[in-house]
Amino acid sequence: MTVDLKSLIDKNDKLVVGLMSGTSKDGVDAALVKLSGKGLNTDIELVKFICVEYEADVRSRLDNLASKCSLKEISELNFLIGNEFAKAALEVIDKAGVSPLDVNLIASHGQTVFHNPPSYKDGTPCTLQIGEIDVIAEKTGITTVGDFRTRDIAAGGEAAPLVPYLDYLLFGKKGTVSIAQNIGGIANATVVTENIDDLIAFDTGPGNMLMDGVVKLATGGKEKYDKDGQLALAGEVNKELLDKLLSDPYYRKPPPKSAGEELFGQEMSATLYSYIENEMLSLQDLMATLLMLTVESIVSSYQNFIFPNWDIDEVIFSGGGCHNPQLMERIKAKLPALKCTTSDDYGIPADAKEAVAFAVLANELISGNTTNLPRVTGAQRRVPMGKIALGRP
Repeated sequence: MTVDLKSLIDKNDKLVVGLMSGTSKDGVDAALVKLSGKGLNTDIELVKFICVEYEADVRSRLDNLASKCSLKEISELNFLIGNEFAKAALEVIDKAGVSPLDVNLIASHGQTVFHNPPSYKDGTPCTLQIGEIDVIAEKTGITTVGDFRTRDIAAGGEAAPLVPYLDYLLFGKKGTVSIAQNIGGIANATVVTENIDDLIAFDTGPGNMLMDGVVKLATGGKEKYDKDGQLALAGEVNKELLDKLLSDPYYRKPPPKSAGEELFGQEMSATLYSYIENEMLSLQDLMATLLMLTVESIVSSYQNFIFPNWDIDEVIFSGGGCHNPQLMERIKAKLPALKCTTSDDYGIPADAKEAVAFAVLANELISGNTTNLPRVTGAQRRVPMGKIALGRP
């Protein structure tokens, strides 16, 4: 028996599971999406969305990967994460009340464990996402697309951000220019223009990553984030430290650019936590300062790279940062002239957007379409993104 890939390619309406795990490494976002058509005419309907936490052992091994980086550890985690993604896919399918036999495709971003884009100017550009797609295809029986970032790196690009293709499909409007602002572990902004070829996007800097990292260190891992920004609310911004953090050359570098854990991850969190250990700052004051770092880096990126070139009508927020009222209030206060909404207003929950994006990118790959945007990533040309692991016959 053979897998009938041609009938999948020719099918206009598809049920696709999009799977995503970001820099927070807390688990898998799983979105079951109905897609009709392809290319810029794709219709998108979210059927079901869930978040599935990693097993405690897997989460611990991911957190310790930087300090325990043997080839055996990486290889094992590649398969373990594949299993975790497969479980998340089957769970969202089950909770949607459909059968795996009804699902046409799975799209897996995987778990980024290393990212070294050309802009870092540090050896050979490369990127690594683990979560073996052959494991997902075998466990679910469903054809799986993954490894979306490597082709753009091979073409000279940053391999990030990749969500702007979806941002254009969801938010593009004739006669308007908006910003789609995602605040996950890393924050990224897409300038959604009338013409997709004019669109730009880039990582603005840390979103929740540094705040989350410090909370985990301060609580011995018992707490993963500053719930509702209450720690930050109780503290005062240390201007000297804030100015020092904002002096990082990354913020002044023009797009295309991307950032990740290598710049704003565990190592930097530990350095910042030393301010508490050495009794230089309270936890509350450090959290207030890091929250304002996210605010200032987002707003200054608009002032430096967006506002001089476009008149913006709206900022559309997504990502976990939307649930931090202190963060959102401070960003909005610095953008009083702009309408601020969330992706929920467009039918996509703020937490689900990136998982939906990879479902769309997988559909485009099997349709033979290119989805990287060289103006965004800096790639030399448009390329197809992703690799295919065929499901069971």
